[in-house]
Amino acid sequence: MHLEQFHAKVLLGDREGIEALTHQAVSEGLDVSEVINAGLIPAMQEVGRLYEQGDKFIPEMLMSARAMQASMAILEPHIVGDTVKTAGAVVLGTVEGDLHDIGKTLVGVMLEGAGFEVHDLGTDVSPEEFVNSVRDLRPAVVGMSALLTTTMPAMGRTIEALKESGVRDDLVILVGGAPVTADFASSIGADGFAEDAPGAARRAQELLGLR
Repeated sequence: MHLEQFHAKVLLGDREGIEALTHQAVSEGLDVSEVINAGLIPAMQEVGRLYEQGDKFIPEMLMSARAMQASMAILEPHIVGDTVKTAGAVVLGTVEGDLHDIGKTLVGVMLEGAGFEVHDLGTDVSPEEFVNSVRDLRPAVVGMSALLTTTMPAMGRTIEALKESGVRDDLVILVGGAPVTADFASSIGADGFAEDAPGAARRAQELLGLR
């Protein structure tokens, strides 16, 4: 079995195919860390590159993301110790009052593809939930998404809550979503802004000095 097969299944978004391939890899004793680090992660990075070039679109990215996640779900029980590289932990969520999920989900997958350990809090996440998760998980990065102009102010309230809790200085804070701009990100005290999912992963790496 060759890692190129995992790469191809992710690019095609072939969820059923990659599940069968992953079960086969586990049964044959293939190195789980090698599958993830040399198979799945480079494949999602390639998906991001193709999206930025205009050669893939959001539905195709979602298919690839689901394929990668399906494979990871099978592999995770077989991960031993620190054999899988990690760029750091990320707490991710769509802010309070906003129920949009697709963009945030894609960001999470692209961050996983960049080697981050992602903790997705879901949608309609309150400032208090972000604070509690940061205290519990000690992430390097907090990512916030909003798709509505009416929910954008919740990003600022969340940053203020992180400051008041005394954990803001230890974090890189990234924001994004259709109505969010670099100027808005700067005005609320975020460290960075990204226009799309591949850009979010790249920006997180840049701000942490990993690129």
